[in-house]
Amino acid sequence: MLENIRIVLVNTSHPGNIGAAARAMKNMGLTKLVLVDPNDHPSFEAYSRAAGADDVLGDAVVVKTLAEAVVGCTWVMGTSARERTVQWPMMQPRECAAETMKQAAQAEAAIVFGRERTGLTNEELEQCQALVNIPTNPDFSSLNVASAVQVLSYELRLAALDLSVSTEAESEKIASKHLNDIPATADQVDGMYQHLFKMLEDVEFTGSSNPEIIKRRLKGLFNRAHLTKREVSILRGIYSAAQGRKSARK
Repeated sequence: MLENIRIVLVNTSHPGNIGAAARAMKNMGLTKLVLVDPNDHPSFEAYSRAAGADDVLGDAVVVKTLAEAVVGCTWVMGTSARERTVQWPMMQPRECAAETMKQAAQAEAAIVFGRERTGLTNEELEQCQALVNIPTNPDFSSLNVASAVQVLSYELRLAALDLSVSTEAESEKIASKHLNDIPATADQVDGMYQHLFKMLEDVEFTGSSNPEIIKRRLKGLFNRAHLTKREVSILRGIYSAAQGRKSARK
């Protein structure tokens, strides 16, 4: 199931960190690296720091946005070094690894690492179902991004080794699940959010002087629910019905 996990690096400024992250991944059996708008890639320094993990680095997918990086993923975990205004569930690395392995048994999952100096923006964190914080020395809490990748890759490796093999009955149960009952992907949920916000605009819903707060709270609500494809379809049907009734009244 490690093959279903993506390590996503956002806007990495130092190519050496990309190479070191690739090395850390290969050490622990991870192979899928996604780079979001890297400042310098490909580079000689990255390959030098990869120290033999050339295949991971060479196969890295480069995209422009985080939304592109997590297309097809049903579980997206964001790393955060400090408390944020985004009040998402916060996990420790071991808990994060266990949950990520559980999700990766069904579909693609991603762990997202931010910029060296500033980490992930609130808007990027909002694209994650939960956050993970590596508990460091409070007197010296700065952690290099490649080191953070190493810590979480190690925890994922332990979780993979501890994961028991599913019984035949469990496998049959998973295989028999209807396609629409599997978890919705990040891009499907994002499409649902856009539909929801457009519907609220169409029906002239005004619940706050700051609509961004309402949007953030709604995202938090649905992220905690871990929506399935069927549920996303139902919700979008409701939004379309509400939009239709508004049009009919006009």
